[in-house]
Amino acid sequence: MGGGVCGGVIISIMNKPDPRQAAQKRLCENRRARHEYEILETFTAGLVLQGWEAKSARSGRVQLGESYVVAVRGEFFLLNSHFSPLIAASTHAPADPVRSRKLLMTAKEIRRMLGRSREAGLTLVPLHMHLSRGKIKLLVALARGKKQYDKRRTLQERDWRRQQQRLLKIGR
Repeated sequence: MGGGVCGGVIISIMNKPDPRQAAQKRLCENRRARHEYEILETFTAGLVLQGWEAKSARSGRVQLGESYVVAVRGEFFLLNSHFSPLIAASTHAPADPVRSRKLLMTAKEIRRMLGRSREAGLTLVPLHMHLSRGKIKLLVALARGKKQYDKRRTLQERDWRRQQQRLLKIGR
């Protein structure tokens, strides 16, 4: 912080945070995705939203649990996500909570995801929605479904890590 005198008036200069380094605030998360799928690669995409949907997302009234991403004619769409309408939001447009929403990405990312998603056994899964520099973004993962024994192994490893941490705390 700096300060100075200008014409007898004291001026203080506040340092503003760099908007490029702004923290990302998570609006909602698809927690089941990491349990059901092995994440291979992630991409960030913008969303085409109506006004009431943006307000609903910012207030955290979005569910991604059953949602998925599909490619239609070289464009990606988020399907089956649920945006709960707010009572105070716009009433002049009818609210469809589960409509398909277009994803916005660069042409290079679209080509890469289209090529990889056509491989056998791979799918596109939304991981979480977040705010980035005031814009609502979606983290999309290229994923492969886990087998039941892989899920059990993951749970066993997580329990073992927790147990190790407890033992280390007790041993101090």
